[in-house]
Amino acid sequence: MANLKELKNQINSVKGTQKTTKAMKLVSTAKLRRAELALKNSREYASKIEELVSSIATKINGMKDTIDNRAFHDVEIKKVDIIFVTADKGLCGGFNHQTIKTVSNLLKEFKENNVKVRLKGIGRKGIEYFKFNEYELIDERIGLSANPDYEEASKFIKESYDDFMNGETDKVILVHNGYVNKILQKIKVDTLLPLEINESETKKDEILDIEPKHDEEKVLEELVQKYVEFSQFFALLDSLAAEHSARMQAMDAATNNASDKVKELTLEYNKARQEAVTTELIEIISGMESLKK
Repeated sequence: MANLKELKNQINSVKGTQKTTKAMKLVSTAKLRRAELALKNSREYASKIEELVSSIATKINGMKDTIDNRAFHDVEIKKVDIIFVTADKGLCGGFNHQTIKTVSNLLKEFKENNVKVRLKGIGRKGIEYFKFNEYELIDERIGLSANPDYEEASKFIKESYDDFMNGETDKVILVHNGYVNKILQKIKVDTLLPLEINESETKKDEILDIEPKHDEEKVLEELVQKYVEFSQFFALLDSLAAEHSARMQAMDAATNNASDKVKELTLEYNKARQEAVTTELIEIISGMESLKK
């Protein structure tokens, strides 16, 4: 059994850790409220533009070859861009691990199918992991996942958009851990390009009406680019909210574990103290008895 001084130091150390984790939980709770608000304000726009692009893609699929935009056509997959979003910091449970695991599985799957993959990362934790495991990242950004910015998000994904439209790549995939609620996160794997088409809703005789008539291709191109850019930005907002909720949960669990550990150590300390007192009493009584003889 550890001596009293060691036990007292352990109790004080755990209490110090408990104060830290409790403070981190409160900070994450406050940050989560702000992240939730930003996500809520952007969700409606994200939903509408995705619905619009999906509807256009479905209608174009039912028409004859009148639209030349590569985003609306099936292509043979030979080269893929995978873009992932993780946090810059840890202490958020399995939040980063889930994204890294999903990306690793995709890399393995494409390799088995002889598809070349270009990897791009946002967030220190994911970037460090793949670099440590000797994966090449052709683009990386630290700080953007903690402070989502539309302009920076647009710049980051522009190369992937341009390369796809120019035929240098054949698919763009975005992977991040998204926010469901305060206690649940969900991995999202979205194919940004080419646009996914709902075959069941395709109507061969349906006409797509785009204004102005003389510039249909340009209108579609700008719409697709806006969709891709906002999808990247929305993924950052979604990931940030999920990160704060995951960290809040992790710090809450750590605080509770620290509380249990303090109780355990306190009980052990009291037992050790009682044993020490009992030993001293026995020694005193034994000494007095020996003096009487």
